[in-house]
Amino acid sequence: MDLSVSVNSVTISVEGMTCSSCVWTIEQQIGKLNGVHHIKVSLEEKNATVIYDPKLQTPKTLQEAIDDMGFDAILHNPKPLPVLTETVFLTVTASLVPPWDHIQSTLLKTKGVTDIKISPQQRTAVVTIIPSIVNANQIVELVPDLSLDTGTLEKKSGTCEDYSMAQPGEVMLKMKVEGMTCHSCTSTIEGKIGKLQGVQRIKVSLDNQEATVVYQPHLITAEEIKKQIEVVGFTAFIKKQPKYLKLGAIDIERLKNTPVKSSEGSQQKSPSYTSNSTVIFTIDGMHCKSCVSNIESALSTLQHISSVVVSLENKSAIVKYNASLVTPETLRKAIEAISQGQYRVSSASEIESTSNSPSSSSLQKSPLNIVSQPLTQETVINIDGMTCNSCVQSIEGVISKKAGVKSIQVSLANGKGTVEYDPLLTSPETLREAIENMGFDASLSGIYSILVALMAGKAEVRYNPALIQPPVIAELIRELGFGSTVIENADEGDGVLELVVRGMTCASCVHKIESTLTKHRGIFYCSVALATNKAHIKYDPEIIGPRDIIHTIESLGFEASLVKKDRSASHLDHKREIRQWRRAFLVSLFFCIPVMGLMIYMMVMDHHLASLQHNQNMSQEEMINIHSSMFLERQILPGLSIMNLLSFLLCVPVQFFGGWHFYIQAYKALKHKTANMDVLIVLATTIAFAYSLVILLVAMYERAKVNPVTFFDTPPMLFVFIALGRWLEHVAKGKTSEALAKLISLQATEATIVTLDSDNILLSEEQVDVELVQRGDIIKVVPGGKFPVDGRVIEGHSMVDESLITGEAMPVAKKSGSTVIAGSINQNGSLLIRATHVGADTTLSQIVKLVEEAQTSKAPIQQFADKLSGYFVPFIVIVSIATLLVWIIIGFLNFEIVETYFPGYNRSISRTETIIRFAFQASITVLCIACPCSLGLATPTAVMVGTGVGAQNGILIKGGEPLEMAHKVKVVVFDKTGTITHGTPVVNQVKVLVESNRISRNKILAIVGTAESNSEHPLGAAITKYCKQELDTETLGTCIDFQVVPGCGINCKVTNIEALLHKNNWKIEENNIKNASLVQIDESNEQSSTSSSMIIDAQFSNALNAQQYKVLIGNREWMIRNGLAINNSVNDSMTEHERRGRTAVLVAVDDELCGLIAIADTVKPEAELAVHILKSMGLEVVLMTGDNSKTARSIASQVGITKVFAEVLPSHKVAKVKQLQEEGKRVAMVGDGINDSPALAMANVGIAIGTGTDVAIEAADVVLIRNDLLDVVASIDLSRKTVKRIRINFVFALIYNLIGIPIAAGVFMPIGLVLQPWMGSAAMAASSVSVVLSSLFLKLYRKPTYENYELHARNQMGQKSPSEISVHVGIDDTSRNSPKLGLLDRIVNYSRASINSLLSDKRSLNSVGTSEPDKHSLLVGDCREDDDSAL
Repeated sequence: MDLSVSVNSVTISVEGMTCSSCVWTIEQQIGKLNGVHHIKVSLEEKNATVIYDPKLQTPKTLQEAIDDMGFDAILHNPKPLPVLTETVFLTVTASLVPPWDHIQSTLLKTKGVTDIKISPQQRTAVVTIIPSIVNANQIVELVPDLSLDTGTLEKKSGTCEDYSMAQPGEVMLKMKVEGMTCHSCTSTIEGKIGKLQGVQRIKVSLDNQEATVVYQPHLITAEEIKKQIEVVGFTAFIKKQPKYLKLGAIDIERLKNTPVKSSEGSQQKSPSYTSNSTVIFTIDGMHCKSCVSNIESALSTLQHISSVVVSLENKSAIVKYNASLVTPETLRKAIEAISQGQYRVSSASEIESTSNSPSSSSLQKSPLNIVSQPLTQETVINIDGMTCNSCVQSIEGVISKKAGVKSIQVSLANGKGTVEYDPLLTSPETLREAIENMGFDASLSGIYSILVALMAGKAEVRYNPALIQPPVIAELIRELGFGSTVIENADEGDGVLELVVRGMTCASCVHKIESTLTKHRGIFYCSVALATNKAHIKYDPEIIGPRDIIHTIESLGFEASLVKKDRSASHLDHKREIRQWRRAFLVSLFFCIPVMGLMIYMMVMDHHLASLQHNQNMSQEEMINIHSSMFLERQILPGLSIMNLLSFLLCVPVQFFGGWHFYIQAYKALKHKTANMDVLIVLATTIAFAYSLVILLVAMYERAKVNPVTFFDTPPMLFVFIALGRWLEHVAKGKTSEALAKLISLQATEATIVTLDSDNILLSEEQVDVELVQRGDIIKVVPGGKFPVDGRVIEGHSMVDESLITGEAMPVAKKSGSTVIAGSINQNGSLLIRATHVGADTTLSQIVKLVEEAQTSKAPIQQFADKLSGYFVPFIVIVSIATLLVWIIIGFLNFEIVETYFPGYNRSISRTETIIRFAFQASITVLCIACPCSLGLATPTAVMVGTGVGAQNGILIKGGEPLEMAHKVKVVVFDKTGTITHGTPVVNQVKVLVESNRISRNKILAIVGTAESNSEHPLGAAITKYCKQELDTETLGTCIDFQVVPGCGINCKVTNIEALLHKNNWKIEENNIKNASLVQIDESNEQSSTSSSMIIDAQFSNALNAQQYKVLIGNREWMIRNGLAINNSVNDSMTEHERRGRTAVLVAVDDELCGLIAIADTVKPEAELAVHILKSMGLEVVLMTGDNSKTARSIASQVGITKVFAEVLPSHKVAKVKQLQEEGKRVAMVGDGINDSPALAMANVGIAIGTGTDVAIEAADVVLIRNDLLDVVASIDLSRKTVKRIRINFVFALIYNLIGIPIAAGVFMPIGLVLQPWMGSAAMAASSVSVVLSSLFLKLYRKPTYENYELHARNQMGQKSPSEISVHVGIDDTSRNSPKLGLLDRIVNYSRASINSLLSDKRSLNSVGTSEPDKHSLLVGDCREDDDSAL
């Protein structure tokens, strides 16, 4: 071979290109230059890669040629790179002498052919080609007389053999990498380096401890690659002399399959072997594609291996090797050594081959040593510009004939073409260009499918990494106006399945199930436990589903069923706690009542004795005798009185059974080094009980005459009050669990799965548990049925009630291609749907999850009291111990003080005992009086009374937290549908489109009302209701031949309406007078009254003969479909109504368009007043809705709200609330639908309207029984009053403690202020009583009336103009403010608004609409305002 033939490549930066036309021009002009073999220009990367003959061109001349065309060409790296060329030997097959000149000229004209040498004597031609541009097969096709000589095939390159793996402009580098221990290390290096810009391919060998990298030197240097490997944690050296890597054809195949950033083409290298053999190994222990890749890469790097094909499905490896140098046993060991102990390898068969050429192997058939099983890939091309099926057929026809295209399917509807192709013969870019050459716009998307989960706010995208990367997909979503980020650690969407398997007897059964399941494609992991009869399986829901897995297990002879999930929210259920505290309260109360009776009796008797002593000056001995002669003070045993024995017997059960829970909680608190209320309660009751018991036993031992003073009355009283508070608290908390139970009950329990044949004909139906539904299943949903999963309609038409999920009152029309939501209700047609989201991914499951999370993340109700007692407890304990120690010291220093003030001092006992008993009594009194009973009651009692008063006023408040929180609220967020508006459609306007002498307004109403009386649609019901009201009747005419076309309208025949008209005849004269004045005003206002139709009713002249009318009612499409023309003025009226968020319906009678009915959801009358008062209370008011921005703006302007969030998804409502909370604002959310329930639960205070869904009511903290927005104001007002009362209660509770503790400790003893134990108990009881009485003052709360509010707000209210309203669309804060009007426009518009308001009173006498004109819409858009009165 002549070594002088060489080809170089250079990359030139090109600035100034603007479009594909520039690219085409450069490629055409430069491609024509002598010596240029190939040019590829990239608009995105702004460069041109030129492959040229260095004898004819240089980088400098090429740069100048591009410059001369008017572009800026910059040569960053003037040093050209050698390009791989290949030599093809061709032999003449024809018997005649071929035309050599013709062959030479043909081949030299071909792009990619650099040289041709002809030997006429040997009848051969040696052609040098650039394989990235042209291949041997294409050369043979060009010259049919020649055929490929497969025996002699050479490779050459510009410099050395190491470019055998490289493409034009690429260099191959070998590096020594030290520190790798396992395949995880190789994967890490391959993953990290493979992502670097400029690295085309990388293969890391663990055995050889080396990395082979193919890279583009103009983008990255060898030093940078080395540095990046060291960053990962390995040591790397660049080898001076690259080792020759023998690659079989299959390795090149596999390398081609590696995602490449810019694939120009691919090469094959096939070294010839002298003695080739093939061996097939069976490999056990492979789990996934990673194992396949590991085995292939490890074997490929070994010497003397020709090719390796590993199959995961067949668990086999076919290895082609040089039998003279390697044995099968060596290969077997090599595979086993890849991952110690993981793979078990056995030889299945061996095929001997002694051919000199690899082509004779059973694996090779093609002349270029390509594996016989063709490698195919799939690409999706976006095609714009197709108009009909003819375009589809022409594209499919042309592209299917292209080399390498296996199949093509073009969809006109989606504008996409899916092409299956052979990457060796063609590329996606070539196919795209071919389609563009046909005159269509084609682009490579690289996205195969996308599934969006509404509630989770996630999208699952299947894409081709060779064409598009995740950040680009996220950017595309952001361009649509949605926030989007790539979830880096997103799992592969693995499904997890728990099954109960019956019929297993031994470990062999377990092995049988596990081994069978793990062989299945799509199952990653399977574990079966014999003891529990359970199987835990992880699988890929894209490939396999739960039903398939159950069928597989059943086919093995076992029974398998789902582990039944608990469909109730038992984990949030407080029933156990409620039961526990109620029992504790009743036990304490049962024993407390007698104790309190005894205590009161003793207090009365002591008071009586004290007055006797004061009046009769009795001596101490006489007093003691009288005292001990009292019945309760009589001693049964010496030192044991009846009083003390009864108190002891009543106290024991309370102390140990009633207080058991406190002991457990106090122990847990102390174990964690904290002190809560429970610690203080346990401390006070235990010390009081223990002290009382000890002094009682001492008294009995000493046979004391005077009965000791005990504290057995303390524990029962304490436990009663505390248990009552805790019981009430848990009752309030328990309400939250019912919300989730309601939500979960919405979920269908069963689904009807159907099997269809290729023509969509139903073959079979099967009822299955909803958890067994798999992605892709076809499910039948009958009228009235719930949708079991989220899906897409594939057949049928119906109306679906989605108010549960979206909160919108109107049912939604569903047809083929529409998405449906689990839990929504199918109304009138049977539908077939394909499941897209099942199980935990459905919208309903996501709502349940959101409500759960929002509820469980709330603060505990007793937070403040517990926090206070956290500091209070240690303080009181220290004071109590200090009191004990101080009095012991004082007693020993000055005994007279103790002698003077000790109430039960008996000279018969020793001094020391007296001092200790007195000190103990003082410290116990401190603990008793300081017991946080009143602190514990301060919140719950006020909450009880507050919630009770609220309930009487139609406001249900769930527990103390919402009451405490509502007064801190700074922002009130209103939902629109059903909250600010009524949530049900109402007729706003009826416009008559024909002259009144032809058909009267009442006649139209009678016909329309009768026709719609048969309709189940909410719009139909609204029309019928309106007609009955207007005609003042309960019965309408007769309707026959009634037909509904979902999404379009109805047609029918109407008779017997004359009676209705006759009934209304007497009103006509009165109406005409009113209408005449209206028409005069309009005539003076505008000149158009002549062209407009009239309202004046015709005299009822026809005789009462039964006439039949043909009626059509529906949208534009319905009218056009029935051959009725819609003129511009009617179309404009409809557009205007739609702009205001209304639904416009057309009416045709006897094939003549005669009426337009506008239907909308109307604003509640009190909404504007409520918003105004909330603002006057200093609160910010926000409107949030899933509806479109036009409707939202219109509603906001009517009620005076200036900040609007429109088109917000249910999950985004939660995000919006969170966003406001992160700004440091406390948020109250007012809503009524299931779609609001997550936001209600997330808000600091959730307020639900009572007429809303049960779930919203359960998720909310405050429920308004009446459908009245002024109750929102009242609930915040009540909260403020209650919190004020709670604060007063805390003051009462603390006053007793702050004054009582020093007295109890004996600080004021010198001035004669002594507190005896019973006084301590009385003070404690008094503090509790005063707190309860203080709370009862809330009973006096009265809710302000509507009149009071109106009087207060009358002069300050005013609706907002839309220019004052800021509308934010979707989750991102992209504010859409109204266009600012010029001063002149504003004056004109305001003057029009005021004129209209003057006219509105007169018009309302017989206005066809049910509401006043919408004056404020005058301020937006053009001035062609269609007044809300019929003309």
